[in-house]
Amino acid sequence: MDENQTSWCELLYKAKSAQLILYGRALGLSHGEAEDVLQETFIALLKLEQRPAQPEHYCVRTFRNRALNYRRSLWRRLSREWESLRWFERTPGETSTERQAMKALAALPCEQREVIVLKIWHEYTFEEIGTLLAVSPNTAAGRYRYGLQKLRASLKGETYEQTERIERTGNAIAFLGATPPFGET
Repeated sequence: MDENQTSWCELLYKAKSAQLILYGRALGLSHGEAEDVLQETFIALLKLEQRPAQPEHYCVRTFRNRALNYRRSLWRRLSREWESLRWFERTPGETSTERQAMKALAALPCEQREVIVLKIWHEYTFEEIGTLLAVSPNTAAGRYRYGLQKLRASLKGETYEQTERIERTGNAIAFLGATPPFGET
C-alpha cells in the first residue's frame, strides 16, 4: 500500500470520524454499530487504487451506503429499536437543555434528522446533501427547514402542526391566523 494512500486516509479519519459516528446515530445505528461501519468504510478506502477526487464526499457517501446496508437485517433492526430508547448517551456535564435538544432531534423523522446532521455538523451545502441523498437541493432544504421548525416548537414545549387549522363558518371555510385582506385591519 502506498504511503500517500495511508496518509490521506489517516487525515480524513482524524477529521471526519466523530462526525461520521454522529451521522450513523442519525441514521439509526447504535454507537457501536456506527463505529463498526466507520471501520468498514475506512478499510474500503484504504483498498482503493487511488485517492478519490473528493475524498470527504466519497467517504460520507461510502459510510451512508454501508450504514443503510447494515440496518437492513431483522436482528439488527430489533436491537436498533431497543437502542433508540437511548439515542444519545448521557454525559456528566450535560444540561437539561442539551438533553431536551437531543430528545427533540431523536424524535424527528429520519430524513429530517439526517439533513440537519449533514448541514450543521458536516457543514454540507444543500446541493451537496441533495447529491449525497439523491434528492433535489430544494428537497434537502425543505427537510432541513421543517426539521428545524419541529425542533424549535419542541424546545418551546409546543407541538408542531404543519397544516393550518380550519374552521367552518356556514358554507365557507375560514383559515384561522390568515392575513386579513388588503385595507382591513
